[in-house]
Amino acid sequence: MAGKSLKKGIFITFEGPEGCGKSTQSRLLCDHLKKLGYTCVYTREPGGTECGEQIRRLLLHSDGVAISDLAELFLFEAARSQIVREVIAPVLADKKIVVCDRFSDATLSYQGYGGKLPIAVIKTLDNIATGGLKPDLTILLDIDTATGLKRAKAKGFDRMEKKNIAYHERVRAGYLKLASAEPKRIKTIKVNGTIEKTQILVRQEAGRVIQRYKRAG
Repeated sequence: MAGKSLKKGIFITFEGPEGCGKSTQSRLLCDHLKKLGYTCVYTREPGGTECGEQIRRLLLHSDGVAISDLAELFLFEAARSQIVREVIAPVLADKKIVVCDRFSDATLSYQGYGGKLPIAVIKTLDNIATGGLKPDLTILLDIDTATGLKRAKAKGFDRMEKKNIAYHERVRAGYLKLASAEPKRIKTIKVNGTIEKTQILVRQEAGRVIQRYKRAG
C-alpha cells in the first residue's frame, strides 16, 4: 500500500535542555506517523551518517580530550552539513517526512548562549552548513534545568551533560529566547506530565503542520 502523499517534504525537529525527553518523544512521533501511513525517516544530531556518528563519538564520549566551544561549533556544523546532504535533503525532495533529534537551534543554544560564542557567527556558519534549510516545525521540550540534569544523570552523563549548571541554565534560557523570536515555527511544550500526555501535545503540533501539506484524496 502506497504511503500518504504530501505536497512537500516536512522537516520536524526536536530540541530542549538535557533530560527533557526529546529522543523518546521524537521516536514516538515518527512511529506514530508511520502508523498513519506516512513515510517518515528518523535521524539525530550529531550523527545520522557514518561521518556524523564518528563526530558524535568525539563530541560526546571523548573523556580527557580538550575541545573548545569554537571547536565544538565547527564539529557540529561539519556533522550537520553531512546529514543535510546525505539524509535530510533527499528525503524532503521526495516529499516525505524527516524527524530529527536536534538541529540548528541546538547549536545556537549550546555553543551560542551556553558557550557564549557570537550568535551572528554561528548563524553564518550554520547557513553555509545547511544551505539555508530550516525546519517546518520545531518542538521545544522545556524542563527545569536541575530536574533535567537529574534525569540525564540517571542514564550516565556524556561530555556535554558534564558541563556546569550555569552553562545549562544559559542553554535553556537561549532556547526560550529562540522560541520567543519564532513562535510560528518553535512550539514550546512544558515537560511536567507523563510521556503519554506529552506525546499527545507533540502529535497535535505535528498534525497542524502536516495538515497544511496533505494532498486531497
